[in-house]
Amino acid sequence: MAHDISHEALPGGMRAAEAAKITRTVARLSVATATVLIALKLWAWLASGSVAMLSSLADSGLDGVASLFTLLAVMYAAAPPDNEHRYGHGKAEAFAAMVQAALVGVSAFLVALEAIERLRDPRPIAESGLALMVMCISIGLTLALIYAQTRAVAKTGSVATRGDRAHYAADLSANLAVIVGIGAAGFLGWRWADPLVGFLVALWLVWTAIEVARGGWDQLLDRELSDEARARICELAMSQGVLLGVHDLRTRASGPYVHIQFHAELSPNLSLIEAHQAMVKVERAILNEFPAADVIIHPDPRGYAEPHGSDVFAEAAE
Repeated sequence: MAHDISHEALPGGMRAAEAAKITRTVARLSVATATVLIALKLWAWLASGSVAMLSSLADSGLDGVASLFTLLAVMYAAAPPDNEHRYGHGKAEAFAAMVQAALVGVSAFLVALEAIERLRDPRPIAESGLALMVMCISIGLTLALIYAQTRAVAKTGSVATRGDRAHYAADLSANLAVIVGIGAAGFLGWRWADPLVGFLVALWLVWTAIEVARGGWDQLLDRELSDEARARICELAMSQGVLLGVHDLRTRASGPYVHIQFHAELSPNLSLIEAHQAMVKVERAILNEFPAADVIIHPDPRGYAEPHGSDVFAEAAE
């Protein structure tokens, strides 16, 4: 479950509740697909004893856990803010990502140990035809899931679904590698090919764990949105023709939500009511493209604004 924090707007101005429903549906489909693949690969591994199949089984097992965590995290993260969590529950997704990364890392280590043992003592693969059939079914189911996830991303822009889709898309390459390993060991007699592929897949799992952890870590530490997203926010703010400038922009991602705050320069001749109307106009423009955002704007009268707030954050904004 790799994690992007650009937080693009929901296509077509889709409301958060509708997007959450679509995201939950495709997350449930992801859990169901992983469950079927785990059952099939467990059967094939018990019958064949293939290390490559074991690595693929471990990968599918992690996919199942990751998909379940994604489903639970999406459901919890989409819950509206309450009296105890005024900023929402979005970081549940980041926490789930860190747990997923730990599970991926442990499983990769165990598969690598088994692969090294088999490289020292290669063994023939039984029922290689069955194992190959299961892998082909796995590829077909994964392609169908990716298609459904792609449609969901196009409709909702869901970051969680996009990350889950990236995970399953990467699985396709691993599944093809497993087919090569099993085929070479079962039909060409290259017994070393099966554990070698299993070891390479284990290395790929480690890379996946690092990427997943990085995405979760970025959200937990409130990393800024992408430069493109920040530039777009400033562009939207200035496009309404009521601001003289924007500075001290701060952004962060929290699951399905985005938190945006900045200082807006206004003419010092505006009344309080006029300044308020200007802020509302700018906020609506931003929410139209970032509907799940929490926007806080501090108005500054140009030429009369005085330094305020903590010097620590002021230095970071420079």
